[in-house]
Amino acid sequence: MKKEIIIIGLLVIQFAKGQNKDSLAVERFTIHGQSTIIQQKKAGFNAPYSGDNSLLPSAESKTSITSTLFIGAKLWKNASFFVNPEIAGGSGLSEALGIAAATNGETFRIGDPAPKIYLARMFFRQIFSLSDNQTSSKDKYFHNHSDFNQLADFEPQKYFSITLGKVSISDYFDDNSYSHDPRTQFMSWGLMGNGAWDYPANTRGYTPSIILELITPKHELRYGYSLVPQVANGNSMDWKIGKTGAHTLEYTRKYNVSKRSGAVRFLTFYNLANMGNYATAIIQQPVNPNIENTRSYSNHKYGFGINVEQELTNELGFFGRCSWNDGKNETWHFTEIDRSLSLGFQLSGNQWHRKEDKIGLAHVISGLSKEHRDYLKNGGKGFILGDGNLNYAPEQLTEFYYAAQLTPNIFITGTYQLVINPGYNTDRNGPVHVFSIRSHFRF
Repeated sequence: MKKEIIIIGLLVIQFAKGQNKDSLAVERFTIHGQSTIIQQKKAGFNAPYSGDNSLLPSAESKTSITSTLFIGAKLWKNASFFVNPEIAGGSGLSEALGIAAATNGETFRIGDPAPKIYLARMFFRQIFSLSDNQTSSKDKYFHNHSDFNQLADFEPQKYFSITLGKVSISDYFDDNSYSHDPRTQFMSWGLMGNGAWDYPANTRGYTPSIILELITPKHELRYGYSLVPQVANGNSMDWKIGKTGAHTLEYTRKYNVSKRSGAVRFLTFYNLANMGNYATAIIQQPVNPNIENTRSYSNHKYGFGINVEQELTNELGFFGRCSWNDGKNETWHFTEIDRSLSLGFQLSGNQWHRKEDKIGLAHVISGLSKEHRDYLKNGGKGFILGDGNLNYAPEQLTEFYYAAQLTPNIFITGTYQLVINPGYNTDRNGPVHVFSIRSHFRF
């Protein structure tokens, strides 16, 4: 495996050396890459009891790594194809169990921490211009720079597009300039997106999907249909189209207030899968209920999210998210959050002559539906949580980070996270202190 990675790396370096540096270049082919290493340490805390899915009360140290190639080609006018091989290894604290708004967005709920190579994304995209005429004038087209899964090319200001293939659905929905990418911004699962959006994905975060986009400079409308896993947090997808599937719809309004840019996004989703029901599981087995015994294709999950971002000054930006789902049937894809509210700020380093450095401070409050609470209190387990008992209170996480740019392509971040009521359980409230160092390289 090491030999394969070295060979790929050498080929990438050779290709990168030959790329056109012209800022208005039009690419036929592009290749980029990233590697992110996150080292986390957790101090020990007191807990009167623990279950199979609890955050361990002992001190821990864990490391995760992901490396991705972003390879793209222009097929014909406004059509492109991308493929992303990826390698990931390591694990989160307590194997990413016991905290709903888990502390490392780069980790997965996979038992084996050994590095694995897999296909993350492979998709086709076709854009249909809605501009009045085919001209490259700035009021009709803008220039995309070469980036991850993005060719340097002129793109219409107004267009309709179709994307088809294996993707990460969060690449298209619930975006936010200040909090969306755990490789460069906030790392908590509860901050990188709307926590109550059970967004469709396999264990590693990808799924076959079709995405339709209608884009203008101020308005964006997106719809996505995605496959869902055969089992909760599974890798194999369920191809029973019609009986299963995830529908996501989002409207974005971009605006300016006193010449400061902002955006508000309204998201709604509806998921169909072979889900279990919390209340039925308790009726069947009041002590240590097992939701897997209640799974049925007639069950579903729906919810919504609101996502706001606002530039306040040249250096300071604000974001906030609020999300909710019905919480009657089991979490299927993301994490065990049924209600979520997050607020935060990001400050750039202009004032101390470090323009590309970023400071972030945010807080997220996560909650559960009554049915979900009762299930955990009676000894039930999800794929994230299960202490064997539950003295319920909302889970709270505060995150602070400083991201420093060492070179144009290398970033180092120090992060502190404070977790109160991990897994919504005041009986196991440390509070929990988590310290992280993140190294991020891109080309």
